[in-house]
Amino acid sequence: MTEVNKPPHLGGWTRFVTARPRLSLLVALVITALAVLAGSGVADRLGSGGWEDPDAQSTYATKALEREFPASQPNLLLLVDSGRSSVDDPAVAAEARRLTERLSEEKGVTGVGSYWQADASAKPSLRAEDGHEALIAARITGDENAMGRTLDRVAPSFRGAHGPVEVKVGGIVAVRHEMQTTIKEDLTRAELIALPVTLVLLVMVFGSAVAALLPLGIGIVAILGTNAVLRALTEFTDVSVFALNLTTALGLGLAIDYALFVVRRFREELSAGAEPLRAVATTLRTAGRTVLFSALTVAVSLAAMLLFPQYFLRSFAYAGIAVVLLAAAAALILLPAALVLLGDRVNALDLRRLLRRGRPARTSGEEGTAWARAATLVMRRAPFFAVATTAVLIVLGLPFLGVKFGTADDRQLPSGAESHVVQQHIRDGFPGSPGGGLEVLAEGRATPAEYAAYKERIAELPGALRVDGPLVKGSTAYFTVQPKGEAVDGTAQRLVGELRAADAPFDTKVTGTAAVLVDSKHAIAERLPWAAAFIAVVTLLLVFLLTGSVLIPIQAVVLNALSLSAMFGAVVWVFQDGHLSGLLGFTSPGSIETTLPVLMFCVAFGLSMDYGVFLLSRIKEEYDRTGDHTTSVRYGLQRTGGLITAAAVILAVVMVAIGTSRVTNTKMLGLGIALAVLMDAMIVRSLLVPAVMRLTGRATWWAPAPLRRLHARFGLSEGGDNRPARAAGNCATGHDGSADEDGDGSADAGSGVRAVREPARRT
Repeated sequence: MTEVNKPPHLGGWTRFVTARPRLSLLVALVITALAVLAGSGVADRLGSGGWEDPDAQSTYATKALEREFPASQPNLLLLVDSGRSSVDDPAVAAEARRLTERLSEEKGVTGVGSYWQADASAKPSLRAEDGHEALIAARITGDENAMGRTLDRVAPSFRGAHGPVEVKVGGIVAVRHEMQTTIKEDLTRAELIALPVTLVLLVMVFGSAVAALLPLGIGIVAILGTNAVLRALTEFTDVSVFALNLTTALGLGLAIDYALFVVRRFREELSAGAEPLRAVATTLRTAGRTVLFSALTVAVSLAAMLLFPQYFLRSFAYAGIAVVLLAAAAALILLPAALVLLGDRVNALDLRRLLRRGRPARTSGEEGTAWARAATLVMRRAPFFAVATTAVLIVLGLPFLGVKFGTADDRQLPSGAESHVVQQHIRDGFPGSPGGGLEVLAEGRATPAEYAAYKERIAELPGALRVDGPLVKGSTAYFTVQPKGEAVDGTAQRLVGELRAADAPFDTKVTGTAAVLVDSKHAIAERLPWAAAFIAVVTLLLVFLLTGSVLIPIQAVVLNALSLSAMFGAVVWVFQDGHLSGLLGFTSPGSIETTLPVLMFCVAFGLSMDYGVFLLSRIKEEYDRTGDHTTSVRYGLQRTGGLITAAAVILAVVMVAIGTSRVTNTKMLGLGIALAVLMDAMIVRSLLVPAVMRLTGRATWWAPAPLRRLHARFGLSEGGDNRPARAAGNCATGHDGSADEDGDGSADAGSGVRAVREPARRT
């Protein structure tokens, strides 16, 4: 009996996923249907904030002011436009007072005040400098979902024409609600763009319509499952609506990556003459392990965001970890079951065969020859390519040296969004940056003289324009300090520190937009080294377990970090400095929201490791088989270069679809990650990695004896037991890697058998 016809020896995992494939798929269908029900309405339960540190001084002060002085923290603003008349015109004033009284009677609304009811000290900041606009301010109470419902009820009756005035609705609650609504609409549009385009690209990659549908199905399962997970999490913690974008992007992108790798390997095994069940067993033992390692590395990068206190970042960790693990589980459980049932029919509707009819089919050795030639050229000129590519990446990243951090505000929305229009009118036409003031909470008994002395002291600070107050309620009081210049510029941020350092006969805490930014930056800076160390250490460990090398994990971490420089440089050049803002359709706030670089680093680093694991696993497999370092690098790029590029292009398409969002942060995330993915696949994996590995030579695979023993015991790789495989491979191939394309055994990972495929397998 030949090797091809022997009954396959199946390990425990393969038996589990292939014993009853129809039952497995039926159970998966039922679970997916339940996930659809469980995840329905998830977007309505997600928040649109989460950028602040919940343990910060500014957060404590904000909550205390909301409780004791609700009028000090207005989150709803009605912009009253009197047209050509003055806001002091009797008819305008009468209508404005009527609107103010109506608003104060609304359920869930408190702290209502207006220009027409304000005292003399507050009047100037509530009236436009041209005298044709003024503000009605109020606070909507409750959590984010309750505030959204109240706004939906209240806003329609106030928006529009009322006698001699025109009213527009703005304020923080209106901005966040409009942002949430816009994101949901944009996400639906992104999915409608990404799904058909992705299907077309998959058909082009596989040539088979049946094979192309498999990755798409895995992606849909991962997305629906993650929506159910997020819906469950909203019962226990806050989750950001922005996480839905990552769910769609990674759900489609990684599921397609993993399915591409699995289906491609399965088709290779079929073309080599294996029976479907044996092909699935070998695929799980080889590509399956790579998918598992890839999922772990991506999950580790995303898990680092759990170390930060802002729920905006933590939400992406929840969504990312869930979608990565679900995509990997679907690729390693559902996909093998489907492949067993399909068998050779996975190549049904093979468009390539139809196009090649009458011409000889390409052999597996002919596929990827362009990548092999490219790898040979790069390694022949390794010093040039290593230095040139590194220099280009560093130059592209230089704009990031000028990064300015800010807060997410109404400028995230399209220029025509109502809440953006209101806030822009306030910025341009009202004195003293209304809404940009700093509030100083004073707790503890004090005399009027002590309050007055403190007020004089802080009024003399260099960055203070005006100090109002105090407003006293029992043993609590607050002052409002208007900073010179913009609400969150350097002057305002320095003023926060000066106010916190000022002597006072009572306990003081500072809040306001600039204070929230200062505290957010401090929280990120404090935890960033721990997050970076976590990602680096766990990634080093995982890549070592995959390769058994000391040098390769270090190369992987350094080159992956270098590959992100172009993304960060482009983010600053485009979104902070405003280049291409007209073409891309956004308003530049002149800064980058503080949490965005952390988010983009974690996501992009994880995706870079994803492609790195794909390439390294195939290089390692060939090196175990032949022991020839240069040939192994060339072979690895030959067998995975096209696959990685195809996966990167498909993921970039998904991210660009996300980047069509009208919300600037989402646009920045989508387009930035798309650029990072393409740079990593086409520059780093294609040029920098082979050049560096050629320069390090056989030392690439070195490890001290204790670590070699550790890897021999706990390491996982596609090649099984390295020593017999390498010896057999050397005899069979003479180091050229042409006789045995994969160099792996036919035993399943769970069987404990480390057989080497015989040359007859390829005949």
